[in-house]
Amino acid sequence: MSEWLDAVKWNSDGLAPVIAQDALAGEVLTLAWMNREALDRTAQTGFAHYWSRSRSKLWKKGERSGHVQKIREIRLDCDNDAILLVVEQSGGIACHTGRRRCFFQRLEDGTWRAVEPVLKDPKAIYGEE
Repeated sequence: MSEWLDAVKWNSDGLAPVIAQDALAGEVLTLAWMNREALDRTAQTGFAHYWSRSRSKLWKKGERSGHVQKIREIRLDCDNDAILLVVEQSGGIACHTGRRRCFFQRLEDGTWRAVEPVLKDPKAIYGEE
């Protein structure tokens, strides 16, 4: 039953990069990482699960914020080493900074500038850290 998981070329840490793309707008929302368990759980539940490299743990997107990602499609690239999730993003916020997407900084004249607004203060989403 795990042949489909075996087809993924996991890196030396047992991870693969995953891009979450908005199903309606086509925007890239975020880049994250998955291990076998995260991908298997994502496929089983229909909601995005990722591997946190900084916390060394599996997590469900939106488990604290409520901004879950409902899966429409799971795709694997031509080299079998990158995953694409086509998702319905609940709450319109995918980034922990309270923005629509994680790619909110644009290079302008040699400086990274935040060019998309904070939709909700992260402290209101997650509380004081």
